[in-house]
Amino acid sequence: MKAGKLDSELLKKIVFDKITYRSPDVMVRPGIGEDCAAVDFGEYECVMSTDPITAASSDIGRLAVHITCNDIASNGIQPLGIMLAVMLPVGTTEADIAQMMEQAGQTAAELGVEIIGGHTEITPAVNTPVIVSTAIGKAPKGRSQQARDMKPGDVILMTKWAGIEGTGILASDFEEQLQGCCTKEELAEAKSLLGQVSVVKEGVLAGDIGTSGMHDITEGGLLGAVWEMCQVSETGCELRLDAVPVKEVTRKICAFFHIDYLRLISSGCMLIIAPREHQAQLEEVMTQAGIQISCIGHIREKNHGIMCREGAEGPLQEIFPPESDELYKVVGQ
Repeated sequence: MKAGKLDSELLKKIVFDKITYRSPDVMVRPGIGEDCAAVDFGEYECVMSTDPITAASSDIGRLAVHITCNDIASNGIQPLGIMLAVMLPVGTTEADIAQMMEQAGQTAAELGVEIIGGHTEITPAVNTPVIVSTAIGKAPKGRSQQARDMKPGDVILMTKWAGIEGTGILASDFEEQLQGCCTKEELAEAKSLLGQVSVVKEGVLAGDIGTSGMHDITEGGLLGAVWEMCQVSETGCELRLDAVPVKEVTRKICAFFHIDYLRLISSGCMLIIAPREHQAQLEEVMTQAGIQISCIGHIREKNHGIMCREGAEGPLQEIFPPESDELYKVVGQ
């Protein structure tokens, strides 16, 4: 099998369909496009998410905190705690572990999230560091944002730029190879993008205004995230590819490695689906917070299909289900 997440059909067939017990306390269960689970705690709901970091090395401690805190924020909720299961290859040094945990501790402090537990071990079962993080948050019952609320006519908004995390990882871990296509200044800009992979601020801000659902754009990139959200809500969409913001250095790096930035891991970008009447307020609040936001399309009826086009008059093209992230085409070389 290929590296990366299982494709959607296989995930449903050999993972989701094997889960048979249903607790009456579970409000949101596993599903394609669902970032978080939600559990009924009386007047509150507890929102949880878990994810691994496997493809990054130099910033693994930092990214491990961001990846699941971003998922909690995609429900419009401030994360409050995180647990880290750290599995490290034989030969890992004390200095390596100290660096990872310094990154994790600093990032958690910046987000106002406490590291409340986890596990750390050296094991021959892995040949590169692996960190699995689990984040939790709480909110009054019914407060969390759900993609199932998407409806035709909603606008598709996106914060920051496509390919943020993937660009930062590639520039950090493959700097020497990229010196032929990028200047030192461009590589520095690309690496600095790893400092912008949090979407907690925009998630909480958007949650206060009200959305029809949000999705942190991770593996599978923008197109994968759009497809997953439409699956959850049983809607179609029309995405304008020419409206998708992307940095020139991302274009250069993706061209060098022959990969598609629209399907590149993009933590740091939040996909926000919102009623049209909320668009102006969302844009105003994000702009005041210093967060770039762009309108990149609209939700349509299911029979319209999950579609995109390049330009207002370009032909409609189908958006296909996400496969292995473009990052693995480089990391696996």
